[in-house]
Amino acid sequence: MAEFTSNSVEEYLKGKTILVTGATGFLAKVFVEKILRVQPNIKRLYLVVRASNPHVALQRLHTEVFGKELFKIQREKWGEKFSSFLSEKVVAVAGDVSLHNFGIKDQILIEEMLKEIEIIVHSAATVRFDERYDVAMGTNTMGAYNAINFAKICLRIDIFLYVSTAYVCGKAKGLILEEPFRMGQTIKRSSELDINLEKQLIEEKLSELQARNANEKTITSIMKELGTIRANLHGWQDTYAFTKAMGEMVVTSMKENIPLIITRPTVIIGTLSEPFPGWIEDVKTIDFVFVEYFKGAITSFVGNSKITLDLIPVDMVTNSMIIAMLVHSKNNTSNNLIYHIGTSLRNPIKLSEIQDLMHLYITKNPWLKNYGKSGTLYEKFTFNPNYTEDLEFPQYKGSRLKRIMNMYRPYLHFEGIFDDKNTEKLRMAIKGVGSVERKFNLDPKSIDWKEYLENVHFPGLLKYSMQPKM
Repeated sequence: MAEFTSNSVEEYLKGKTILVTGATGFLAKVFVEKILRVQPNIKRLYLVVRASNPHVALQRLHTEVFGKELFKIQREKWGEKFSSFLSEKVVAVAGDVSLHNFGIKDQILIEEMLKEIEIIVHSAATVRFDERYDVAMGTNTMGAYNAINFAKICLRIDIFLYVSTAYVCGKAKGLILEEPFRMGQTIKRSSELDINLEKQLIEEKLSELQARNANEKTITSIMKELGTIRANLHGWQDTYAFTKAMGEMVVTSMKENIPLIITRPTVIIGTLSEPFPGWIEDVKTIDFVFVEYFKGAITSFVGNSKITLDLIPVDMVTNSMIIAMLVHSKNNTSNNLIYHIGTSLRNPIKLSEIQDLMHLYITKNPWLKNYGKSGTLYEKFTFNPNYTEDLEFPQYKGSRLKRIMNMYRPYLHFEGIFDDKNTEKLRMAIKGVGSVERKFNLDPKSIDWKEYLENVHFPGLLKYSMQPKM
């Protein structure tokens, strides 16, 4: 393992040209912010955004990325020069990862990208558990296929980093190792997986629906159902985990001599400390449960309180990604391909502890008085393993909550623990290199769960995710 110095990261990133897909997503935004903050002297950052033309792409970046509070430290630092700094460093690329060469129409731009790009971070994904099968396949699986093919024609490619998810393991139990999937591998031993066949099934189903003149609502509903059926058939819990696992198979089997890293974060939540504590966007996964309980809308949800829920702050994920890139660039013989980024092995927290912290927090800080609740009225929240009852809360009209419960059920009954030997090697590589260790904290043991949830994450949810609805 090569030696690191206090400014290794800055040196590595200086003058680099990086492509990031899915730039408007939660994780990618935090990654982009960190890169620009620690090394403003990168050469260029190509950000692929789903848009019909470069003008729309740029607009989306300004409103959905750089205009967010996430960038307030950089806006303060650059002042009036922030826009010109961005226009010098950032190129908004109108594209779509489900298409060859990301569907970029501008040939001059493509040639420039292929000559310059050294690092590709493929983060674009649809993260809805019950996405339409055609959409999830297009983004999560074919997106990976198009991204690795693009990397192969980049003349100076140094690293291809694929952002996956730890839950590609399905409903595994016990210690889950950082092992790659081989093409066609399934979780149910009895089934055979052929990605081309899956694509064919999607095309046939869409043609059949068009022939029947089915309306959009019917098509969406049937395509969602098809995704769930195919995922379950091969042993995955939902379309999301299934199409991400196929994405891993594609990049691993097609990488040839491209240096590949696959990061598998667990349940990503708000920032621990950088660029400041508690930043979060949109209410997803477990945050839905927190928010609905704090609003006084639910007091119980499906889940087994004895399990360890693997939560990881988003800034730790981006730190791990950056250090993995650095280690691989310094040590090209590294065979560590897969990195689990989570807390369940080294700093576990059980759902029962989370229940206690939710109650403790809300009793001290009764949320949103206009919801007609005061701290003393909050019942303690419970996770109930057999919970199926359709709650009659007017804002859910019954079925929405039931759908969400069914989607979350596998995650809130998940009995696996994620081994992170490879990620531990990253921590060891920077151990003792003071400023690197401080600036790129990726040690799960440094999280004090009570302090973080009560004083950082829960207030962050109120501040950033609830504002428009108050």
